[in-house]
Amino acid sequence: MRYLEEFRSAKAVKELVRQIQVHSGSKAFRFMEVCGGHTLTALRFGIHDLLKSTVELLSGPGCPVCVSAASYIEAACELARRKEIIIASFGDMLRVPGLKTSLLFERQKGAQLAICLSPLDALRFCKLYPQNEIVFLAVGFETTAPAVAATVMEAESQGLKNFSILCALKTMPQALKFLLQNPQNKIDGFICPGHVTTVAGLKMYEPLAKDYGVPCVVSGFEPTDMLRSILELVVLKNQNLAKVVNTYRRAVKEDGNPQALKLLYEVFEPADAIWRGIGVIPGSGLRLKAPYQAYATERRFDLRIGQEESKNSACACALVLQGQVKPPACKLFKKVCRPETPKGACMVSNEGACSIYYRYGSN
Repeated sequence: MRYLEEFRSAKAVKELVRQIQVHSGSKAFRFMEVCGGHTLTALRFGIHDLLKSTVELLSGPGCPVCVSAASYIEAACELARRKEIIIASFGDMLRVPGLKTSLLFERQKGAQLAICLSPLDALRFCKLYPQNEIVFLAVGFETTAPAVAATVMEAESQGLKNFSILCALKTMPQALKFLLQNPQNKIDGFICPGHVTTVAGLKMYEPLAKDYGVPCVVSGFEPTDMLRSILELVVLKNQNLAKVVNTYRRAVKEDGNPQALKLLYEVFEPADAIWRGIGVIPGSGLRLKAPYQAYATERRFDLRIGQEESKNSACACALVLQGQVKPPACKLFKKVCRPETPKGACMVSNEGACSIYYRYGSN
């Protein structure tokens, strides 16, 4: 692990903190780390404390499990109750609470669930259980979507007739635009997710910088990565510059991964999407294009996913996802809402803000 030493060097961290403090002066900035991976780094390595009174870091909607709508979970549970269907899913989706139930609860009552490490695992279950319908829960952002697209194309290539996807894939730019349109979300700049940008490229952030005057800096996930990105944001704010800057050059290229994007848009097209706790964000989701509609679960089983219903007024997940409050401000946090008994989606995934704050502190 010696290759990580330069990214976790105490000397480098102290110098970056010093520079941030010098450039910030008496100003206090509010920057949103969009991705749960960045929230994890910030809490685990004490970046909040290091930058206290200089920079406030806000959590964002970059956890795909956290933003999966309760109505989507209910639809998946409805399918799981059908004897002929096996739900194939990433493991952290099982405990996400729906409106009345969860996949874990349905499994306890006899539903058939298969845990996948990648979307392609679902095709293996198609062959193992040819008498069953395999429904893959397709959740994630631009990082995951190309792999789901490749899986759909592979299913077609193999002529698999018992495979479909219940799609809740989302894209990042429209969600960030939505946040900026709400005056209650006071965001001075974005620490943009490195892995999403590895696929999608830098251009997707340019309208945010141009139209809303908010700088966007793409960051890696080590402590010095984040601190360099925060320093870049501070410098840009002081100069009144709204630019897109890439500080994660060892992984992110300007045009992203063209091959992955080509694959993604061969299979999917933009669509409106429901974000848990936020509502419908136009054009922020993906749906199967016409040539691949045979693999759409809703079409195959005449399934309808309802609109998000009223939320638990005591759960602050909706505000946490928009950076309006931090998890400790929630009345349920660490009381009735814990990782083993989550009341909101932000406590379920390891990348959920509430789960991270529970494990690493309550800054």
